[in-house]
Amino acid sequence: MRILLVEDEPGLVMTMSDRLRGEGYEVETAQDGEAGLARATSESFDLIILDVMLPRKNGFDVCRDLRQQGVSTPIIMLTARGQVVDKVVGLKLGADDYLTKPFEMIELLARIEARLRRAPAASVHSYETYRFGLIEVDFRRAEVLREGKVVELSAREFQLLRYFIEHRGSTLSRDELLNEVWGYNAMPSTRTVDVHVAWLRQKIEPNPRHPRHLLTLHGLGYKFVG
Repeated sequence: MRILLVEDEPGLVMTMSDRLRGEGYEVETAQDGEAGLARATSESFDLIILDVMLPRKNGFDVCRDLRQQGVSTPIIMLTARGQVVDKVVGLKLGADDYLTKPFEMIELLARIEARLRRAPAASVHSYETYRFGLIEVDFRRAEVLREGKVVELSAREFQLLRYFIEHRGSTLSRDELLNEVWGYNAMPSTRTVDVHVAWLRQKIEPNPRHPRHLLTLHGLGYKFVG
């Protein structure tokens, strides 16, 4: 699961990031409201932790703008304020939950787990683009760019990459990939999956011999990390 942490207190960013990563989450950070809004609207996240008191753009405005732009990612808001009115404002603007500083990390983790259980499975169809490493995937155009230059992918390679991104972080067996990407009637062999993964690595990995995104899990299948 990929979490965006929008928080401007360096000590809190470090503490929260380390703990969340220790719990198995992938954490990206932004230290002001404008940067947080930009990342949340251009990248795919499973959950956003959003501080209210931020430089350049406060959390209430970020939350409102995200919802107005159609971003439905669950948002947990953080604030040092304890006033009920702030909680009401945050929830009315579209926040899903609210936590007042100081808080115990165990409580935040419980809120995150509860919110992710309720959230529908993330789909790249909610986003026009998805970025990882040097790669940008434009789903509307079915186009892949590497450092701004078009990467030539076959239709099947693009479908495979899309499926990996939609199920990022999950272990995907070769049989599942065959069924979901090629279809039951195609009847290719599991070796076909390996060949297409190898082709994809050549096109999207910085070093195909030591992949960072399309990982092999020996005896299990593959996992996409982006």
